[in-house]
Amino acid sequence: MASYTLQIENMTCGGCVSRVEAALDKAPTTTDAHVNFANKTARIETGDLPQVLTTLEAAGYPAHQTVTDLTIDGMHCGSCVGKIERALLASPQVVAAQVNLATETARVTHVEGVDLAAIIREAGYQAQPATAEVADKTDEVEAARKRMILAVALTAPVFVLEMGAHIFPPVHMAIEQTIGMQASWVIQFILTTLVLIWPGREFARLGWPALLRFAPDMNTLVALGTLAAWGYSSVTTFAPTLLPADSRAVYFDAAAVIVTLILLGRWMEARAKGKAGAAITALAGLQPRTARVEVDGTVQERDISTIRVDDLIHIRPGERIAVDGIVTSGSSHVDESMISGEPMPVDKVSGDTVTGGTVNGTGTLVVRANRVGSDTVLAGIMRMVADAQAARLPIEALVNRITLWFVPVVMVIAAATVALWLIFGPSIAHALVAGVAVLIIACPCAMGLATPVSIMVGTGRAAELGVLFRQGDALQSLQSVEIVAFDKTGTLTQGRPELTDFESAAGWNRDDVLPLIASVEAGSEHPLARAILRAAEPAGPATDFRALKGLGAEAQVDGKQVLVGADRLMRDRGIPLDWAQEVGTRIAQAGRTPIYAAIDGTLVAALGIADPIKDTARETVKNLRTDGLRVALLTGDNPLTASAVAQELGIEELHAGLMPDDKVEALRAMDAPVAFVGDGINDAPALAAATVGIALGSGTDIAMESADVVLMSGDPLGVRDALRLSKATLRNIHQNLGWAFGYNALLIPVAAGALYPLTGTLLSPALAAGAMALSSVFVVSNALRLRRIGGAQ
Repeated sequence: MASYTLQIENMTCGGCVSRVEAALDKAPTTTDAHVNFANKTARIETGDLPQVLTTLEAAGYPAHQTVTDLTIDGMHCGSCVGKIERALLASPQVVAAQVNLATETARVTHVEGVDLAAIIREAGYQAQPATAEVADKTDEVEAARKRMILAVALTAPVFVLEMGAHIFPPVHMAIEQTIGMQASWVIQFILTTLVLIWPGREFARLGWPALLRFAPDMNTLVALGTLAAWGYSSVTTFAPTLLPADSRAVYFDAAAVIVTLILLGRWMEARAKGKAGAAITALAGLQPRTARVEVDGTVQERDISTIRVDDLIHIRPGERIAVDGIVTSGSSHVDESMISGEPMPVDKVSGDTVTGGTVNGTGTLVVRANRVGSDTVLAGIMRMVADAQAARLPIEALVNRITLWFVPVVMVIAAATVALWLIFGPSIAHALVAGVAVLIIACPCAMGLATPVSIMVGTGRAAELGVLFRQGDALQSLQSVEIVAFDKTGTLTQGRPELTDFESAAGWNRDDVLPLIASVEAGSEHPLARAILRAAEPAGPATDFRALKGLGAEAQVDGKQVLVGADRLMRDRGIPLDWAQEVGTRIAQAGRTPIYAAIDGTLVAALGIADPIKDTARETVKNLRTDGLRVALLTGDNPLTASAVAQELGIEELHAGLMPDDKVEALRAMDAPVAFVGDGINDAPALAAATVGIALGSGTDIAMESADVVLMSGDPLGVRDALRLSKATLRNIHQNLGWAFGYNALLIPVAAGALYPLTGTLLSPALAAGAMALSSVFVVSNALRLRRIGGAQ
């Protein structure tokens, strides 16, 4: 039993106190519960805090939980992940813990009053709060390089003295005739000792305390193996009579080369992991550090962290815009490709919105800040990418459970190997070589890195292509999708009506008629009127304007009576449609809205207005069908219009006239993993209900909050990018895991001497160290191939 003080949410009156206490009384492990309405807390004693939290959640009064992100130093392999998670979860105040080896971070969900850093320190690691800044790995990589170079410099003479004497008889003779073998061994002892206590000291510093805590890790394996090789060789050098004559041999070269090769592997791994996080680094580079802020009529250079909402920011030509805001004066064109993916700059004038991180063109702008700091679009993108890179896929949980127990099992195998060769083998040296080789080759680094590095690179590449994974597990869920269902308006279409057809009567032309129609529509608030006004400038001011509800509008323009509206309006006014009847029918059958115009009682034009299909919509549908996916259209639009759009795009599965709840039911009825793509508020329920919800970045905030994946460009072609990246990342993870587990399953028996009865040779510990280092480098390098995935084709 332990005492806790919980911050209770949703308590609004004295009656809530009774309900919270009643809920706590129902929890069988809880005693002595006191609820305080004034400070909205509950003090309890319980032996099962997670059950209490579940009980409060079910009662509608959840306890406030905090999510803390930590940066962790000292992790080297998959078993480190398991140890830290196990230590954190052993604390009753910790609800959930997720540790990521690739990003060297931990995300912990907990109640108040727990010292997470102390818990992690007890486990043998150092932790500090993660910052919004991207961790600079340059110093870490440089330190690893210096350790590696020093180890190489000290190890090279040892390798030449020992292996040179074995490989080239003249070298052996030269040593005997000059300094002698005993002096050679003493030199090797000195140099190897320097390797172990200088560049290789971290293995002992971290490995032995881990062993004493009964939580051995990869450092423990290296420390045990190198100490065994160094210790045996030292006895041979300085007290040879303690060993049988046929077992007197030195393995200083093995100990030194093991450390050097592992340090080489860590340096290469650190460099590769730095590349894996390139997406976050690139995004962070888009954020200016300073901005020119107007203060009391003067413009001053200010740090971006000091900018507040409503500050006026002056942006010079070519500068990056510091924060999200609204243009108050000036005009320019802005490169928004980092947000939308569109290469063409966008014109900006007073009243337009701009996004932090985008690049101003040749004009000067004054922008009023409306979103700063962590509220900006760029900060949100960085947050989503970081969350996705730190995510844990379901497949990773199994890997971490295995690696947690892997090191102790390897130590048992190494001990059994030594014991068996002592009984049945030719010498003590033979048993030592086999045992050390098992310890060294079985490092679980590759297993621990297999999944998180692939996630890190895959989601980073996705961000570069404008695909943001808001939920990490969507990366795994998306690759199983069999159906892609699209909303229509704003997703496959532009989301606003445009003039698509115009045919005029004999003697009339577009340039004469359309401006007169635009003059009438300038007085209308109807969406179709906006489409005409986007297509033509009014001929002049209209007088005597009258809106005819449900029919159209009429007005006097340049002395002419202009009538614009539906076919019913023309019939009501006795104006025959004649030639336009066939045109209107054709427009309607194509799913567009026919409109007619008459001047002074004569029909002069038939127009078609529709929500145009996006340029890339057809290609999107074609590509998805080529990939073997079913494509469906779910829309609230009328069946005639929806059918015309579906037919034009080649979509055979159509569900039209749907309310938001109907879309959810339609998705459930598909009875297969489905990705739903939408952009509007009415799409939010379907986005949440689908196996994977994909929202367009051009859509509403509500849609994006409901989605698992966001396509920042608003281009439906991004759906294929998301699917391809998901499948490629999962395939990459399977390759890495297959390599990591297969490597250990195959080479541990070889290191133990399984081939000795057949070949008469053992695996050298130095070769084992090289193979182990290359295994981790292979996994990281394989993950980096994901950076080469191209955009939508």
